[in-house]
Amino acid sequence: MPKNKSTALYDTPFCKHYWRDAAAELKDTKMLVVAALMIALRVALKSLRIPIAPNLNINIGAPFINALGAMIFGPVMAGLAACVSDYLGWLLVPQGAYFLPCMFVEVAGSMLFAMFFYRAKITTSRVILARFSMDLFVNIILNSAVMCWYYKVLMGKSYVAMIVPAAIKNLCMFPIEAFLLTLFLSVMIPVTYRMKLTYDGSADKNSLKFDKKHIVTLVGLFAVGAAILVGYLFYYYDNNSISGSFTSEERYSYNCQMDEIIHAETDDWDEDTTVGVVESAYRKFGKGYTTYNVALYTVDEAALEVSGDTLDTARGLSKTPATKKEYLTRAATAEIQVDNKTGEVLSFTCTPVA
Repeated sequence: MPKNKSTALYDTPFCKHYWRDAAAELKDTKMLVVAALMIALRVALKSLRIPIAPNLNINIGAPFINALGAMIFGPVMAGLAACVSDYLGWLLVPQGAYFLPCMFVEVAGSMLFAMFFYRAKITTSRVILARFSMDLFVNIILNSAVMCWYYKVLMGKSYVAMIVPAAIKNLCMFPIEAFLLTLFLSVMIPVTYRMKLTYDGSADKNSLKFDKKHIVTLVGLFAVGAAILVGYLFYYYDNNSISGSFTSEERYSYNCQMDEIIHAETDDWDEDTTVGVVESAYRKFGKGYTTYNVALYTVDEAALEVSGDTLDTARGLSKTPATKKEYLTRAATAEIQVDNKTGEVLSFTCTPVA
């Protein structure tokens, strides 16, 4: 330990002395060695996962090492260690192409644990709140946003279908992880205190235990998380069109399906010279149907031939490209509600363009 190193504890991380001490850990050789050990353990444990669904796993061990390291050497070194462990983990256990923004999730998780545990008096309530914040803000919100970006940029697919299962998994695992993390820290804190790696000598098995108050807290936070998740789902599906996540094959299929429905409901246009283009699609959460807003275009066959496109090409277009094709003339706008399970048309309106 460097001479005159502060061993102060802090009630909050939102003070300059806390961050001064966290930055000073970079000068402590012992802390650098511990950080290297934690990085090695995190990398080794990255591959230990329990698969519960395609692209959905439960991590074993790594979150506990992450929390322990963050508690010992603080947010500054924890953020740097997260960067190193993320890249090394991909080099040694690659799972697809490396995507730099995924590092932000690792850094956010490490720094969040550090802001709860570093130079703090560790209590069961603090562990529960740390685990809840990790699951909600990092695993559900931040990780979902990064994975949507990853799937769109590198895989050309949509991650939207995985958001709900991943969120439910994190929400259900929260009470279990909070209990196990409390148990883990109750064992490790006395050890780290004797090794002069942490400075809270009062944290032991007696101060880190569950009672009725903590069970009530777990249940309450679980209910809060569930309410936030349900509220988000209602908001997301009511205000975000799923058509933006269609693959090329899905877009062609939906366009053809909507075109067929329009011609089945009305005889105003020749189905061989029209193209339906889904401009938006809203799948209301819990309603069991999807509302499609569809533009019906008539095709100038001569102009289509000159352009080099085919009718199949036109039927695979999305909203903006369709408006720029000179061989397409907008003929009508339709709103179609379709049952998600049966494909039955629940409502249909079609307004010709004046």
